[in-house]
Amino acid sequence: MTANTKNFHPKNIHNTGYDFKVLVKANPGLEPYIFTNTYDNLTVDFSDPKAVKEVNRALLFAHYGLKRWEFPDENLCPPIPGRVDYIHHLNDLITDSKISEPISVLDIGTGATCIYPLLGSAIYNWNFVGTDIELDSLDAAQDIIDDNDLDAQIQLRQQFDESHVLKGIIEPEDAFSISMCNPPFFKSEEEARGANRRKTRNLGTNAVRNFSGNNNELWYIGGEKAFLHTYLYESSLYPKACKWFTSLVSKKENVESLQASATKLKASQFKVIPMHQGNKVTRIVAWSFS
Repeated sequence: MTANTKNFHPKNIHNTGYDFKVLVKANPGLEPYIFTNTYDNLTVDFSDPKAVKEVNRALLFAHYGLKRWEFPDENLCPPIPGRVDYIHHLNDLITDSKISEPISVLDIGTGATCIYPLLGSAIYNWNFVGTDIELDSLDAAQDIIDDNDLDAQIQLRQQFDESHVLKGIIEPEDAFSISMCNPPFFKSEEEARGANRRKTRNLGTNAVRNFSGNNNELWYIGGEKAFLHTYLYESSLYPKACKWFTSLVSKKENVESLQASATKLKASQFKVIPMHQGNKVTRIVAWSFS
């Protein structure tokens, strides 16, 4: 009845896996994709992007109070348990820093799914400003916000210049509690496709990738490192815009150069927060100028 998810944040309700009977009740659209595996457990084919989308939709309906979650198939479908983990780790940072409520969060690259604002508002009642460079993604995100009556908690802003992260987004009156970001991993479309081919081989299938994603979601010129350093530099131009600036970092080797640059830019604090998700190890980097 459950899928194997482990080593998440202690507050992550998905530590015990997926109860597919509960999920099908919340989202009947999931039922056609469920089967009994050789261990006599209910599961789905996680290499099937349609099945993955219905699982994550069911999680949002069953556990986070959403009524609708519609977005184009070409957009990245986020795995909810991992996204929830980032939210809980940010809450730890907010609590440890004694940041006063109400909490306001800047979500950089919110995407068509609007996933971090949906989760953060549902779990901790945070307010969000989500940004993206793609107008179509923002339109899809706004539809989700409207469908779930979240206009009072979630606002959206468009980034018009793909070379910038915070420039053109931060307004003079902004004073966010924290920012968050899940940056593009790859340097080019070719690199992303190569990673997908390796992934499908590891899954032992010839199926299409079990994640989607348009250009700005998957790659950025210079890759993750270039994006992070642009983000870090621009944060130094708006040191009071956020009490903490944070980002996921997939490549361990990018942390050291980021920390060195943060020191040169006179960041007063720099933290690395490990995240363990099953066999995958990633991390959150956080820095502050306050």
